[in-house]
Amino acid sequence: MVTFALALAQPDYDRKAELRAFDETKTGVKGLVDAGITEVPRIFHLPSPENLNSQQHEVTLPTIDLQGIDNNPIQRKEVVEKVKDALESWGFFQLENHGIPINILEAMKKGVKDFHEQDTEVKKQWYTRDMSGMTRVIYNSNFDLYAAPVTNWRDTFYCTMAPNPPQPHELPPPCRYSWSKLEWLQREILLEYSRHVMKLGVCLFGLISEALGLDPNHLVDIGCADGLGVLGHYYPSCPQPELTIGTPEHADSDFITILLQDHIGGLKIFYRNQWTDVPPIPGALVVNAGDLLQASLSPHPLSLLACQPSKSFYWSK
Repeated sequence: MVTFALALAQPDYDRKAELRAFDETKTGVKGLVDAGITEVPRIFHLPSPENLNSQQHEVTLPTIDLQGIDNNPIQRKEVVEKVKDALESWGFFQLENHGIPINILEAMKKGVKDFHEQDTEVKKQWYTRDMSGMTRVIYNSNFDLYAAPVTNWRDTFYCTMAPNPPQPHELPPPCRYSWSKLEWLQREILLEYSRHVMKLGVCLFGLISEALGLDPNHLVDIGCADGLGVLGHYYPSCPQPELTIGTPEHADSDFITILLQDHIGGLKIFYRNQWTDVPPIPGALVVNAGDLLQASLSPHPLSLLACQPSKSFYWSK
């Protein structure tokens, strides 16, 4: 892999050939780091990285506390207003007291990390670009590897968890069980985390429906909570982080995204024509409105909820 990195620096650089060479290793960005590269290969270079990391200003993403919303009507009304304001102004907000236990969040982060850091030959078994749905777990580096102008410094696994969740034996072992030292129980962590996220999603769609002045079940009734996909992103340490990016500027194409950050951070969102850092809060989750949610709101008067288009990216560190 070191010779691969050197090859990219040659004048006769063949991007397609280098993409194929990278893909055929089935080891992703983690494989490059494990090989000991000291320079970022050219397929990962941004055209003008300094522009993406220049603008900063001190503003804070709204944080909403969900505690008490199910048995305190006054508290629920206040939270509905906060959700409405956050979506109108930002398209994003952070959640605290969301109902997912901290040990489940920590186990999920550990499961993602353990999957990407497991033995290379074992991990290769899950590597595929088959998006037909026949494969329950998809692991690769950059789903749009051959189409995107720049390759991202990121490896990912993806699994559809609803409406038809996989059986435990269909999941990679690191994502299948989490050993609890306190309870001495094995947890089916990805399945359990997904059940919590589905419940939280239903709650959020209820709050958003109320913010629209609709029946609390409206968004759930039209199918917004029918599906769930879980992505486990991994951003290996980068020898030249100023040259590349973990995830480029984008808008999510779902109804809502519920993001669990680790302690490293790197998330930026676009607010008032500038990129703004979103430092991780222990135990909190980041929520953003996707394109499908905004499309589903279009039949309703804009005075009810003019949802701010949401854009974000992840910086490599």
